[in-house]
Amino acid sequence: MNIYQDYIQEIEERKNQGLHPKPIDGAELLSEIIAQIKDVDNANREDSLKFFIYNTLPGTTSAAGEKAKFLKEIILGHSVVKEITPTFAFELLSHMKGGPSIEVLLDLALGFDAAIAQQAADVLKTQVFLYDADTDRLKEAFKAGNAFAKEIIESYAQAEFFTKLPEIAEEIKVVTYIAGEGDISTDLLSPGNQAHSRSDRELHGKCMITPQAQEEIQALQAKHPDASVMLIAEKGTMGVGSSRMSGVNNVALWTGKQASEYVPFVNIAPIVGGTNGISPIFLTTVDVTGGIGIDLKNWVKKVDTDGKPVLNENNEPILEQAYSVATGTVLTINTQTKKLYNGDQELIDISRSFTPQKKEFIRAGGSYAIVFGKKLQTFAAKVLDIEAPAVFAPSKEISNEGQGLTAVEKIFNKNAVGIAPGKVLHAGSDVRVEVNIVGSQDTTGLMTAQELESMAATVISPIVDGAYQSGCHTASVWDKKAQANIPKLMKFMNNFGLITARDPKGVYHSMTDVIHKVLNDITIDEWAIIIGGDSHTRMSKGVAFGADSGTVALALATGEASMPIPESVKVTFKGDMKGYMDFRDVVHATQAQMLKQFNGENVFQGRIIEVHIGTLTADQAFTFTDWTAEMKAKASICISEDDTLIESLEIAKGRIQIMIDKGMDNDRQVLQGLINKADKRITEIKSGEKPALTPDANAKYYAEVVVDLDLIAEPMIADPDVNNKDVSKRYTHDTIRPLSFYGGEKKVDLGFIGSCMVHKGDMKILAQMLKNVEAQTGKVEFNAPLVVAPPTYNIVDELKAEGDWEVLQRYSGFEFDDNAPKGAARTEYENMLYLERPGCNLCMGNQEKAAKGDTVMATSTRLFQGRVVEDAEGKKGESLLSSTPVVVLSTILGRTPTIEEYTAAVDGINLTKFAPSNKQLVM
Repeated sequence: MNIYQDYIQEIEERKNQGLHPKPIDGAELLSEIIAQIKDVDNANREDSLKFFIYNTLPGTTSAAGEKAKFLKEIILGHSVVKEITPTFAFELLSHMKGGPSIEVLLDLALGFDAAIAQQAADVLKTQVFLYDADTDRLKEAFKAGNAFAKEIIESYAQAEFFTKLPEIAEEIKVVTYIAGEGDISTDLLSPGNQAHSRSDRELHGKCMITPQAQEEIQALQAKHPDASVMLIAEKGTMGVGSSRMSGVNNVALWTGKQASEYVPFVNIAPIVGGTNGISPIFLTTVDVTGGIGIDLKNWVKKVDTDGKPVLNENNEPILEQAYSVATGTVLTINTQTKKLYNGDQELIDISRSFTPQKKEFIRAGGSYAIVFGKKLQTFAAKVLDIEAPAVFAPSKEISNEGQGLTAVEKIFNKNAVGIAPGKVLHAGSDVRVEVNIVGSQDTTGLMTAQELESMAATVISPIVDGAYQSGCHTASVWDKKAQANIPKLMKFMNNFGLITARDPKGVYHSMTDVIHKVLNDITIDEWAIIIGGDSHTRMSKGVAFGADSGTVALALATGEASMPIPESVKVTFKGDMKGYMDFRDVVHATQAQMLKQFNGENVFQGRIIEVHIGTLTADQAFTFTDWTAEMKAKASICISEDDTLIESLEIAKGRIQIMIDKGMDNDRQVLQGLINKADKRITEIKSGEKPALTPDANAKYYAEVVVDLDLIAEPMIADPDVNNKDVSKRYTHDTIRPLSFYGGEKKVDLGFIGSCMVHKGDMKILAQMLKNVEAQTGKVEFNAPLVVAPPTYNIVDELKAEGDWEVLQRYSGFEFDDNAPKGAARTEYENMLYLERPGCNLCMGNQEKAAKGDTVMATSTRLFQGRVVEDAEGKKGESLLSSTPVVVLSTILGRTPTIEEYTAAVDGINLTKFAPSNKQLVM
């Protein structure tokens, strides 16, 4: 059976799932399709034409290369296909977005046939995804006097690829659809347990919300054909959590419009809204697709005569509905007045959704086109030796005389591209910055690869210091889905120039370390900017931003990112941490005290948390920065003391060296380069030439939070509050409760220690607690299963060297075996200790899960509905989040411990301690 027949068989199988043919990305299949098109008597010719025209992926896929080559043959008359005229062939090339299509267009534009050259030049004027090899060809032809090269470059200088696009509509009609009450996690839009299908856009689209919701959306579209469906988070924030790109892709698939009639299932222009706005990373992804995100503010705090919030019996602000967005409500967005209307009634100002930059993204069909377009215009103006005309909206630049800089403002100014020398920018400014470190993870990496192909990128930008492709999200189970996807991903990323967790050549041992932990180690400069394809890209060195797979692709391809400089919230500490408390409790207490201090307003949301935590090394401080994703912060940054930072950099150097020793470095010696940079940074700190980063004494913050350690008297637990009468209060991460709330009576069905929120110290705490329990009771008996997934192999190796792993082995009933990894997800658990493979495990929820309806006590970060545990008939699954000692004791007891049981169990154990510095941390 040939490859075409295999494809036809796959099509028949997909029909049973209600799916269309899968888009073609491989050269071998498309070559066979082209051969059948050329054979006028071939029985498959008609179908082959449809597949070639409408079902081939563009960009730099190998299929795109074959398609571009065949279209060139048709244009030159070397092949004649009556259904594809030369004019139509040019149209098809115009929809292929760079790569082979640009090479073909340049061949034709710089060729000898003037008529063909003119047509090619006209198409090239509309293209923006050109790279150095392409622009170099144009520049050389221009210098040689080629008239068409001159014409193209002059068009680029005027940015006609943008100015000739249609203006955005003045009025956009929408019909509302309430996707849920409260914060809407992207897990609702793109469930983690369906991560394997994300690169198959149509198949993955079937998992958005529910089949019933999909039918309801289609019914609204049928009833209101002139309106776009706007997905809404009622009384909450839209798009919290991870997997933004696949979430936005799904929303666009069901509610947006097709980007090109010749590219299937790639939709753009989704419209989303939330009572409390849109999660920052999700909103960036909406921009990538040329969509609109609206902060609806349709529920407001009730205030008294003095203007103060009226509180309910739980001391929470009472909300009143300002206007209705109930499902089926028809509203109008006016892009000129920047207002939202219901008929003639003005509802709210939505100017933040229609800044000049956002309007450009909408007009161009996405932010990528603007990023590449600006670079193309700059290139053309330089070749012509003219000043680039002011076509694009000028970047917003805010410079406040006499005002100092926060730490993050300093980083942005250091890494900024294209600002006037000596100019200092403050929060609110739009900045293009160079990116130092980039991370891609495995369940979104396939989409990142697709994005790189679609923007015609073939090699990592030389200005990126280091980039890593992880294997952590698929570490738990090496099933058929993982076997089909992950090697292909690793090969692509390794060829692109990333350090990869798996070696495509099989030389070094596969490493499934959690992506954030690796990025935390390979970040060797606290002045760095990090972009990572995971919401928990929050480093304890530098400033890191979790990003959608497309923004990751853009950072890999260009070494740049564009964003406003965010406002910062300063967090400092006072008092003393009690000896029986763990630092995880300080993390949760920070959130609880902040909410109380600001009457329920989350001042962290959408801002940078500047945390003055200088006495903790990078491993320990990471526990705080990692959690800031759940605080809804845009990012976080640690202010570290010189000695502590040096210690952290030495630890990072050691771990990078281990990666080198394993054979993970590449031809560019990226990892060795990071060690060299770390050495240089350490020398700068020790000599006093450039001390550790600190903010200016006169920096301005949106708010300042002081965490009182004296008030933290018992372990703190983040509770999903699954039975709260107010649906909007469930699964928010904002319900932080003391251990005593549960009275030592809440049943715990399973415990989980692992993922990114734990470090080596947590594993040592676990080992010591087990020894303590045995010493106190004569044995260790689990009344609930305890699943342990160390974050990295380095930690396992260090525990083995220090004797702690042997302790864990002694009490375990299962230990991972890399030589025989699990081929299927665990569905049942016994009351024992499971030592699982390093990686995300239960926190990701795409492979392993707790049993339906379980109450889980976890060190994880995720408590979203259905993520760690799904609901059972008549019982909601719930994932409570706490410190390692609380999890251990809960599984031994099978319930939450009392404070007395807890303090006895941790007696003498070296928990993760924190003491605020006595030093002045500002300049």
